[in-house]
Amino acid sequence: FPSPIFLGIGQMAATIMILYVSKLNKIIHFPDFDKKIPVKLFPLPLLYVGNHISGLSSTSKLSLPMFTVLRKFTIPLTLLLETIILGKQYSLNIIVSVFAIILGAFIAAGSDLAFNLEGYIFVFLNDIFTAANGVYTKQKMDPKELGKYGVLFYNACFMILPTLIISVSTGDLRQFLLMYSTVLCSYYNSALTTAVVGAIKNVSVAYIGMLIGGDYIFSLLNFVGLNICMAGGLRYSFLTLSSQLKPKPVDEENIRLDLKS
Repeated sequence: FPSPIFLGIGQMAATIMILYVSKLNKIIHFPDFDKKIPVKLFPLPLLYVGNHISGLSSTSKLSLPMFTVLRKFTIPLTLLLETIILGKQYSLNIIVSVFAIILGAFIAAGSDLAFNLEGYIFVFLNDIFTAANGVYTKQKMDPKELGKYGVLFYNACFMILPTLIISVSTGDLRQFLLMYSTVLCSYYNSALTTAVVGAIKNVSVAYIGMLIGGDYIFSLLNFVGLNICMAGGLRYSFLTLSSQLKPKPVDEENIRLDLKS
C-alpha cells in the first residue's frame, strides 16, 4: 500500500466512529469528554507521536539486523520504567537475561561497520518512546478512569490531526502502527510482555535481513554480538512468559475460613 500513514489515519477515523457509535448504543462505556480528559491521558498522545516519527526515521537509516538488535533496548527500558512507575519487581533470572541483551547489543553496535549516528539516535529515541508508551498505556487503563476504550478513543481523537499534518508535511507516507492491537495487548498483558512478544518476532527478521537485506556488512565480532543479544532475548522471553503461565498458589487458610463461615 503506497500510503500507510493515510491508511493509519483511516484506521483512527474508523476507531473513533465505531467506538462512538458503540457508546451511543450502550455496547461499551467510557467517560464523556471534559477538560480533565487531556490531563488524564497525558503524556500518551505525545509519546505516540514521538514513537511514530522516530520509528519511521530509524528504519531507513540502519540495516535490518542492527535495527532489530538496537530495538531490543526497549526491553530493559520497559523493565526500568515498570519498576519506577508501576512498582513491579523482577527475578534475578530475568535481570540476567536483560543484561545479556544489553551486552550483545553493545558488542554488535561497537563492531557495526555500517555505523550511522543519526540512525542510532533515532532508534534509541524510538526505544524510549516505545517503552514509555507501553508503560503509560498500562497505567492509564484504570477502569474507574478512562478504561481501555477511553484510552483508545481519546488517543485516536488527539492523534488524528497531528498525524494528518505529518502526512501532508512529509510527503512520504509510510508505516503507521495500529493502536488497538497495542492497547489490547497492554491491557491483557504487562507492557514488558508486549515488548517481549515483539522481540521474539524480531529474531527471524534479523537473521533474514542478514541474508536478503543487502545492507548488512559482516564482521565476526558484530555477528557474535548479534547472536548473544538474540540468545539473551529468547531466554528472557521464555522466562517472562513461563512465569505468567505458572498457576497462582492457592491460599489454603482463606479456603478454610470460607468453609467454616
